[in-house]
Amino acid sequence: MNDLLANYEQYPNTWDEMFDDSGKVRTIYSHFGKFLSEAKLDSLNQMKEFSNQFFKNQGVTFTVYHDNKGVERIFPFDIIPRIINSNEWEIIEKGIIQRITALNLFLKDVYHEKFIIKDEVIPASLLINNHCYLRQMMRLEVPKNIYTHISGVDLIRDKNGELFVLEDNLRTPSGVSYMLENREITRRLYPNLMPIHKVQPVDNYPQILYQQLKTLVDKNDPEIVLLTPGLYNSAYYEHTTLARLMGVELVEGSDLVLDNNMVFMKTASGNKKVDIIYRRIDDDFLDPLSFNTDSILGLAGIMEAYRQGNVCIVNAPGTGIADDKAIYSYVPKMINYYLNEKPILKNIETYHLSNSEQKAYVKNNINDMVIKKTDGSGGYGMLMGNKASEDEIDIYFKQIKKNPSNFIAQPILNLSTSPCVIEKKLVPRCIDLRPFAIYGSEKIKVCPGGLSRVAMKKKSLIVNSSQGGGSKDTWVIRKH
Repeated sequence: MNDLLANYEQYPNTWDEMFDDSGKVRTIYSHFGKFLSEAKLDSLNQMKEFSNQFFKNQGVTFTVYHDNKGVERIFPFDIIPRIINSNEWEIIEKGIIQRITALNLFLKDVYHEKFIIKDEVIPASLLINNHCYLRQMMRLEVPKNIYTHISGVDLIRDKNGELFVLEDNLRTPSGVSYMLENREITRRLYPNLMPIHKVQPVDNYPQILYQQLKTLVDKNDPEIVLLTPGLYNSAYYEHTTLARLMGVELVEGSDLVLDNNMVFMKTASGNKKVDIIYRRIDDDFLDPLSFNTDSILGLAGIMEAYRQGNVCIVNAPGTGIADDKAIYSYVPKMINYYLNEKPILKNIETYHLSNSEQKAYVKNNINDMVIKKTDGSGGYGMLMGNKASEDEIDIYFKQIKKNPSNFIAQPILNLSTSPCVIEKKLVPRCIDLRPFAIYGSEKIKVCPGGLSRVAMKKKSLIVNSSQGGGSKDTWVIRKH
């Protein structure tokens, strides 16, 4: 073992993806471990610099709205891939398909018959008090009964290596373009290692997405567009990339018109009817006649066209109720209720702070808890109990008191780590995984891999790009 591996210091009481507790390279990493054992740190740093330059040249960026300093940043990338064996991936894939199937049935149910409420499987208050539950979707028949066309399910490991679902992303999940760019640069960095590992492809995701979307309407060659809020959206790079790779038009609300409750796209040769809209605009801004009256991002009247079945909107409006953090804790019950199955992937234990007993328990064990807003995202608005001062905790609980149903708490888990090249050293950093699932009219397809997000700061558990997180390529090994 060279100095590079010998000097690698694992986090205590934490599962490392590449090394076991004794410091030996796990079997799935054996080929890559051999490469690292022969590699020089200088060569890894050169590869790191090459990847940074590649991302700059490609313009792989994201926008940080909460940063007063700037607009766009290059997305941090780590050159050491995360590797998953085929057996474990089969479990992940089956678990995601099961979960998305149940969540889709839940959405259809709560916007129609509400059996799950009548049978008291979940409390009605979770819907009534939630702004993501849209009255405009009540009794609306969606194409092929599919609400969750594109989903991202965030997974983490605990200290024992067991997988848990951290959260479901069902509104407008992002990150797939970074997954594609990660693979492109990794193919250049490891042209010989990837064939040896028999890594499953992810670069066909845009084609799979396009083919799955085509199945949503009964038309041989439907017109699909990707609707973006525009240049200043944090994920605009992703919007342009996906539209280009799918071979569809990238449009803004001003590029669309409504005529006789049908949606048309303006073109040089006249208006062209649109059949499917892959929208990257939040519900509130989709239709000023139905939602936010001040919105200029969407198209006035599009919800009526949708209601009449003249256009398919991907993902369906109102899906946010299913990825709300308070609803999350009931997903295992949904799986049992709708599918009569046990969950393949576990949830993290979740406490509802609207429940006085659970709230008291959380407060008494605050050093072991993280508290989140049910509608929060990006890692913002959280309280990490083990890092907060008494004053910060008191202030936060005063916020909770005003609207306790808007907060949940979970135990702080030691996320698994993966080796990263940072500051010219090989060091462990915490990671999660966001696989992407696409729901067509026949079945759900899960892209083999996904986006492995990395907390670039030492000991940090926050992997979100908006708070300094990065990513790495995810290699799912093909069965021999």
